[in-house]
Amino acid sequence: MTAARALRYDDGMSDLQNESQTLYDVIGGEARVREMVDRFYDLMELEPEFAVLRAIHPPSTDGSRDKLFMFLTGWMGGPDLFVERYGHPRLRARHLPFGIGTVERDQWLRAMAWAMEDVGIEESLRLRLMESFYQTADWMRNKPD
Repeated sequence: MTAARALRYDDGMSDLQNESQTLYDVIGGEARVREMVDRFYDLMELEPEFAVLRAIHPPSTDGSRDKLFMFLTGWMGGPDLFVERYGHPRLRARHLPFGIGTVERDQWLRAMAWAMEDVGIEESLRLRLMESFYQTADWMRNKPD
């Protein structure tokens, strides 16, 4: 996932609807992205299976919620909120201070899959997103298992 090129609706998803729409439009815009991000962090805070992932976050997840919302908004083709506020995402560099291994990667992916399902994202779209999320989450690993 890079901010330089937003994921378009037709990137491997031509079976869906209007191929000229951005993923941001298709997913439901600001409200749906915010709902998905909030559900992700709610699950991380509530479900014991995400304890390792929760532990690498600050006591309050408000800032993390906002940053993920802003990043995903731009990455999906909506307003480039993260770049406007913080500059280039530099995802790996920004995450280097946190120990991310296979456990953290897998918990992040599971929480996101669960959040997308809970907010009603259509299955084929969830699967496509999970492919992209996996590639990025795997690239973020920075500690041995």
